[in-house]
Amino acid sequence: MKNILIILVCSILLTNCSNRLVLGERCTKADPTSKMFERSWIWAVDREMSKEAFDKRISKENCPKRIAKKS
Repeated sequence: MKNILIILVCSILLTNCSNRLVLGERCTKADPTSKMFERSWIWAVDREMSKEAFDKRISKENCPKRIAKKS
C-alpha cells in the first residue's frame, strides 16, 4: 500500500510539471449512440487549454445523476 501511495504522489508531481491538475468529480459528455462517458476525480489538463474550453468539454453537469438503490 505504501508503494502504491508513493507511485501515485510521484506521478501527480511529475504530471503537474507539464500540465495543471483539476481535482473533483467531472465527466465528459455522454455519446448519444452508446451512452458512454468518462468520469474521474483527477484530470490532467494541458496548460495551453483555457479554463472555459476545459469546462465546456468536461464538467460536473455532464455527470449522470445517481439513483438511490432500494434496500
